[in-house]
Amino acid sequence: MMVAAALRIVGFELKGLAAIGMWIARRRHGVPPGATVVTYTKEQTFMLSLMLFAMAVETVVVDLLLVAFDVPAWIRWTVLVADVYGLLFGVMLAAACVTRPHVITPGELRLRYAAYFDLRVPRELITAVRAGRTYNEASMVAVKDGRLTMAVSSQTNVTIELAEPVTAIRPLGRRAEITSIRFFADQPDAVLAALRSELSPSV
Repeated sequence: MMVAAALRIVGFELKGLAAIGMWIARRRHGVPPGATVVTYTKEQTFMLSLMLFAMAVETVVVDLLLVAFDVPAWIRWTVLVADVYGLLFGVMLAAACVTRPHVITPGELRLRYAAYFDLRVPRELITAVRAGRTYNEASMVAVKDGRLTMAVSSQTNVTIELAEPVTAIRPLGRRAEITSIRFFADQPDAVLAALRSELSPSV
């Protein structure tokens, strides 16, 4: 169990590094021709940028202090590596969120969060879709009573209901059967229009 989780974490890191390259090349992962791209990064971009700036400043300041106090080199390098990894992780997260958007195709709704979560929902299982913003979600990905919540900056703004359960695989590998999904989209009206195109007028 722990080995499987560790392998998944390594996979996340590799996908994050690949996402940086795709971000630089202005490419997106898993977006076929003609698909509707649904971004979800707007609410977290400012805070993430602020966090990365603060981490960069902290890395420089801490390293200068360690040099000034003549701290042993192995301690300085350990701290520096940890700080640089933190910066790299933040960049990987930002890049993966941009390059792995939600995707709507004629056959499915694909919901993602960076490299950590990926769920494919067949369009024929979607029975209802509605907008409605919540601001107090506690987790990025959570499942309770058959409802999957995918929050960005503690927010969701689109809910879909399913005719039958689909299996969601959480970031560390746990599986859950879900019949309802709440998620965040930068432009929820566009999501509603795309998903309602093949539903009955009463939905």
